[in-house]
Amino acid sequence: MADSVLKRISFSPAAQLNDRRGLVFFLFVIGLVAWLFSAAINWMTDANRLPLSQLVIQGELHYLTPGDVRAGILHLEQLGSFMTQDVDDIQHALEAMPWVARAAVRKQWPDTLKVFLVEQDPAATWNGRYLVNHDGEVFEAPPEQAGQLLVGLAGPGGTSLEVLSALREMQPRLQHAGFEIATLALNERRAWRVWLTNGVRLELGRKERMERIDRFIALSPQLEQQGRAIEYIDLRYDTGAAVGWVSDPEQSKTK
Repeated sequence: MADSVLKRISFSPAAQLNDRRGLVFFLFVIGLVAWLFSAAINWMTDANRLPLSQLVIQGELHYLTPGDVRAGILHLEQLGSFMTQDVDDIQHALEAMPWVARAAVRKQWPDTLKVFLVEQDPAATWNGRYLVNHDGEVFEAPPEQAGQLLVGLAGPGGTSLEVLSALREMQPRLQHAGFEIATLALNERRAWRVWLTNGVRLELGRKERMERIDRFIALSPQLEQQGRAIEYIDLRYDTGAAVGWVSDPEQSKTK
């Protein structure tokens, strides 16, 4: 009896009509949800909607201007909307700019891009073309924009931190004696050479550079008494130094 009732219910025309209506309604709801979802995605990804129209720059800027930062962002092939723009792309574009050490980028609803910048802090020039920061990292930026007289450092690739460390070791000792380093160079043979701001060149060689700096300082009063302009002082000896005078191409040795 139960089976026959079930069969009558299952094959009833009214029941089939209700089933079709339920299926149609279900499909309609699914289609409506899909359409609304697609419309929402299209609306959010439309570049003309929610454009990034405001730029807020944070951080101390000494070498860059807000216009430079804006130009760096617009250098991207295409700037997306609030919903589509990847902030990592903007960060990479900014960190590729001269003078930018680090950049952090985030979006703020509904149309603002916030950028926090840390600029490079130059410690010296490097090989006449680049700059080196206080961590010994070489970066590319116009040295003339530094706005200060920087010591010139030079050396083979990968030695910038070593040369900067040597400068920090030598400079205080020489400054205490009244001298300033203009240029410090390490050559391919690992020999050190110093140019002072008074034009004198110090040849320090490959070892015992601080002992030779001290020897130069000890000899400097005696050399000043000569009353002659010095071109170079070669300190690559166990004792004393060889002095080249500006007016005399021949060197004289002071022991």
